[in-house]
Formats: sequence, C-alpha cells, structure tokens
Amino acid sequence: MRFNALRALRPPKDLAAKVASVPYDVVNRDEAAVLAEGNPVSFLHVCRPDIDLPADMDPHDDRIYAMGRANLDRFQAEGTLVRDATPSIYIYRLVMGGKAQTGLMGCVHIDDYERDLIKKHEKTRRDKEDDRTRHVLEMNANAEPVFLTYKDDAALGKLIAEAMKGEPLYDFTAVDGVQHTMWKAPSADAIVKAFAGVPYVYVADGHHRCASAWRAGKELREGNAIHAGDEEYNWFLAVLFPASEVRILSYNRVVKDLNGKNPAQVLELLRRVGRVSATGNPAPPGPGSVCVYLDKKWHLLEIDEKSIDRSNPIESLDVALVEARVLGPILGIGDIRTDKRIDFVGGIRGTAELERRVNSGEMAIAFSMYPTTVEQLMAVSDAGRIMPPKSTWFEPKLRSGLLVHTLD
Repeated sequence: MRFNALRALRPPKDLAAKVASVPYDVVNRDEAAVLAEGNPVSFLHVCRPDIDLPADMDPHDDRIYAMGRANLDRFQAEGTLVRDATPSIYIYRLVMGGKAQTGLMGCVHIDDYERDLIKKHEKTRRDKEDDRTRHVLEMNANAEPVFLTYKDDAALGKLIAEAMKGEPLYDFTAVDGVQHTMWKAPSADAIVKAFAGVPYVYVADGHHRCASAWRAGKELREGNAIHAGDEEYNWFLAVLFPASEVRILSYNRVVKDLNGKNPAQVLELLRRVGRVSATGNPAPPGPGSVCVYLDKKWHLLEIDEKSIDRSNPIESLDVALVEARVLGPILGIGDIRTDKRIDFVGGIRGTAELERRVNSGEMAIAFSMYPTTVEQLMAVSDAGRIMPPKSTWFEPKLRSGLLVHTLD
C-alpha cells in the first residue's frame, strides 16, 4: 500500500476546536445549521455550504458548491486555515468513553482504490457519488478524510507510539464528549516505508468519499495533457486505524407495522426462528441473537447456532439472518434499501430510542442488534462481497476541518 505525506491546510491551535465539525453526512441541512450557528469558522460552512443559503434550495444547486469554495477561500484569507510549511504525516487519536483509537492521517492513492488494495464492503449510490465528486472538484480539495482500517502492524505501532511522545498540535474535547488529539509525526519517511509492507486496507466509513475522490482524481488526470503521475490529485485524504482499536456499534432496525399480525402471532412465528424468552436486557448477548421490542416488552431471540453457516461471510451476519428469517417472511419487508416500512437507528442513540419510537406509535416493533465485528467486515471484503445495507455504525466519528488536502 502506498501512503503519502501532505502539506495540509489546517487551523491554528487556538481555533481547532471551533473549526472542527462533524462529517457532512451525519447531519441534515437543518441540524448542520444549528451546529454552526454563531460560529463563522465552523468547517460545516465548507462541507455543508447549503447552511449559508435558503433552506428550500435544491441540494445540488450550483450556488451551493460555489458557496463552499468561497468559504474555503475565506478561511485561507482570514487565517482560519494555514498551509503547513512541509509535507507531513499526522497521528490522530480519538477517545470516547475511555476507549482510544489512534490512526495515521495522510494520503492514499487513487490507483490503489481502483486495484482493490483499498477493499470495499458497501455499494455506493450514484447521486451521492456525483454530489461529493463535484464537491471535491469545486473545492479542489479533499475536505474530509476517509476512515480506513488495517490489520495491526507492530512496526507502525512503534512509530505511532514514538510520535505521541511529542507536544500535540491539537488537544480538545468536542461537545459530544469525544477527545481529539493530533500530533505531527517526526519522520514521515519512516512511516511511508513501514506502510509499504501493509498489503491492503479496508474502507470502514466513507465509501462515497472514496469513490468520489477516485472519480475526481481520474477526471483531473484525464484533463491534464502533461500528467506526470506525481500530482496531488492522485492522492486522497484518509485516516488509517489498526483493526484492534476500531469500534463498531450496532445498527438497529424499526418497522412501522406487524404486516397484519398481532403481537402474539409475531411472537409465535419468532419461536419458529429460534428460542424466544423474556429479557430485561435490551442488548443481545452475542452473535446469532437479537433483542425484540414488541408490545412494550423486550424479548430475546436466539437463533440455533447449528442453522447458521459460519463459513458464509454474508449469510452468517446477524443483519442478514434477521433480514432472511424475520423481516422478510414474518413482517413482509421486501428490499430493505427501498422499503418505506423499515428504518434504521445507529447504536450511538441507544436502545431507549428504539423504545421511544415504538411506544410513541410511530413504529410497531424494534430490533436491537449485536454489532457486526471488524473481523466480519474484513471477511466480507476479502471475499469481494458486499454487506447488507446498514450493517455497521462506526463511533467515534472523525472531525472534519483539522486537515484539508488540496489537489494542486
């Protein structure tokens, strides 16, 4: 795998906490506007520039992309973002709930994405790709990093630990309680050399940003009559974490109705799927189990392990088991990508959110899932397969705006 240093645009230390924002895709336009209210240096003005324009504007209006570029230019003119003097690689640590994950932040190559050395596990939507590709081209920058993971490597671990002995560039705790700390690696060359021994990496979070960076780089390459191969557009911004530190939360399901059945009938059908028992714990104890909230009570459904083909990386996923054995045959859910009767709730919101949505009458039944593991993600990617939709929820989220990679 190729890994490269960059001359980043980044905020001065005293502005880092105010500039750093949530990623563009975890908030809608109105939520982003509230977060950025009263903060003219929030990076949301760059990654969600629609907040600076009328709320009813088409999200793909030319003026939105132009506003993002104007805000990025303003940040540079006003000193909100300043160019580093030399190319560097950075160490980025996030701490949530006492658990730390520490990664390398730099650039990966678009050809490695094309050659599947950067392995994927999700399909992307063309409309979302188009939006982010245009955003990259209009900004002439990768405004936000992609979240990648790799199998633990002792040599890289030593280099990361050594870099963290120095004074951090940034160290702040965001409003959500997550601590963000960043260091500049003393030797980018040593990390680049060590990373050359990593055979491949995996996309954890950011499939659309990966695809868009690749598309934008290819377009710039094809439009450059004197392309030499060393241009910045051949690279895109990423943070790479060792797999042992990556945290995946559950991605839970809620369904609007019981498909013409009453709660007792649904429970009886669930007993044909596996062992059903009452529980006071809404978190499933392990793989092959799911907690079901129905009629204001929690039930534990345990699927017979002998009926699960663990050699199949897709069909053995809990999300796939629930889809194949419960959502489809019992509740009549068709394609979960398009069926309007089902919705998905990230594990960061907790099981109380599942109870709230059912108790309110908005939904009829909820499923608290056991989280997909990093090992399962890697097995699916290694097999060249695609995970079912909404299989993984990664926390903590990377902050945007701490480093920007420009393409010239």
